[in-house]
Amino acid sequence: MAAKQKDIYSVEVIGFSQTELMALASVFELSSRRVPKFARHNTVETTPDIFLIDANDMEAMKRLLERNASGVIPTILIGDSNRGTQWPVLPRPIRWMKLFQAFDAAIGAPPVAAAAKPVVASSAPSVQVSPSTAPTPTQAPVAKTVSDASGASHPQSSRTDWVLVVDDNQTVREFMKSKLAAFGFNVDYAESGEQAIGFTGQKHYACIFLDVIMPGIDGYQVCKLIKANRSAQKTAVVMLTSKDSPFDKIRGSMSGCDAYLTKPVDEEKLLETIAKFLPG
Repeated sequence: MAAKQKDIYSVEVIGFSQTELMALASVFELSSRRVPKFARHNTVETTPDIFLIDANDMEAMKRLLERNASGVIPTILIGDSNRGTQWPVLPRPIRWMKLFQAFDAAIGAPPVAAAAKPVVASSAPSVQVSPSTAPTPTQAPVAKTVSDASGASHPQSSRTDWVLVVDDNQTVREFMKSKLAAFGFNVDYAESGEQAIGFTGQKHYACIFLDVIMPGIDGYQVCKLIKANRSAQKTAVVMLTSKDSPFDKIRGSMSGCDAYLTKPVDEEKLLETIAKFLPG
C-alpha cells in the first residue's frame, strides 16, 4: 500500500541569487494554496523532504553532499548540468510550473490539477444590468474536504477568496479555469462588461481578469467603473488582450488597471500575476 501523503512538505533551498530567492519565495507563497503544499525548510537540525539546489554553485553542491550523503532524499537541481548525479535538473530561468511539477514528481504526488476545486459560476447570456437583472454570483463553498486523484482527502480552505474572469471567449475562460483551479480560488465568470459590473456590485473580488474587447462596453470602461467604486478599490484588475502596443498599455493604465497580460496568456506570467495580486 502506498504511503499516505502529507499535507505539507519541506524544501531546503541551497544557493541561488537574491533575485532567484525572491522568486522562490513567491513560489512557496503560491504553493500555500495548493495540495500538496511545499514550504521553505529553515533549519539544519532536521531533515527536509526535498532539496532544491543551485547546481552552478559548487559550494551549494558540496553542502548537498554533506546534508544528503546517503542520497535518499529527493533532490532537484537548477542549472546547466546535473554535475554527474542522477538528480533531475531544470534549466534557468526558473519556470514556476516546471518547478511545481518537479516537486510533485519528487514526492509521487498527483498532478497539480488534482488540488482543491473552486466553485465556478455558469456563464449567462449577455444582458444589460439593472437592479432586477444583475447576475447572481456563486455562493461561498460549503465543502470542508476535497479528494485528490488518489482518493485521499484533504481539508479545503475555509477562506473565500474570489476571482472574476470576464471574457466572451470560452477557450480563454476554460484556460483560466484550469489554472486558477489548481490553487483553490473560487471563480465567477462573465461574458460581458455589463455582467462584470453586476457581479462586482454584489461581491468583493480579490482580482478581476478583464478582457478588453467584448460585446457592449469595453474593458477599459469596465475597469474605470470598477475602480470608481470605493468598495472595489482594493480589487486588482488585470487586463487580458491581444493588443500589446504602448498606446494600448497607456490606455489600460489610464483606466486604472493594475497589470496587463497579452493573449495567448503565458502560463508563467499568469502564475506571477496570481502570486502578486491574490492572497496566499
